[in-house]
Amino acid sequence: QLRLVESGGGLVQAGVTLRLSCTAPESTLNLKSIGWFRQAPGKEREGVSCISSSDGSINYGDSVKGRFTISRDAVRGTVHLLMSSLKPEDTAIYTCARLEGGCPRRITSWNPTDWGQGTQVTVSS
Repeated sequence: QLRLVESGGGLVQAGVTLRLSCTAPESTLNLKSIGWFRQAPGKEREGVSCISSSDGSINYGDSVKGRFTISRDAVRGTVHLLMSSLKPEDTAIYTCARLEGGCPRRITSWNPTDWGQGTQVTVSS
C-alpha cells in the first residue's frame, strides 16, 4: 500500500492562491497517476483534478476548471495542486489518491486506491 501525505492547506481569504502538495514519503509519485478529491461538510466527495502517469493527461472537475492547476515536480517526486481565485465554496478537506487506470476524462471513471489523510482548506469571504 502506498502512503500519501498532503500538505499546504490552511485558512485563507477569498481570491488568494494556495498550493497543495501530495507526497509519498517512502516512494515517488513520478510513475503513478494521482487524483485530488475534496469533501465539504455535508456533501459527497468530489473529484477535483487528476494527472496520468502514462501519457501525462490532465483533467479537472467543472467547478475548478480555469482556476486550479495540477502538476508534477519530477525532481521531488510530488504532485501539486495550485488553487487560484479561491472561493468560499472551495472550502473542504482535500485528499490525494493514487489512481488505477490512469486519469480518465470522466470523473466517475477515476479509480482511487491508496488515499492520504487529507488537508483542510478553508476560504473565508
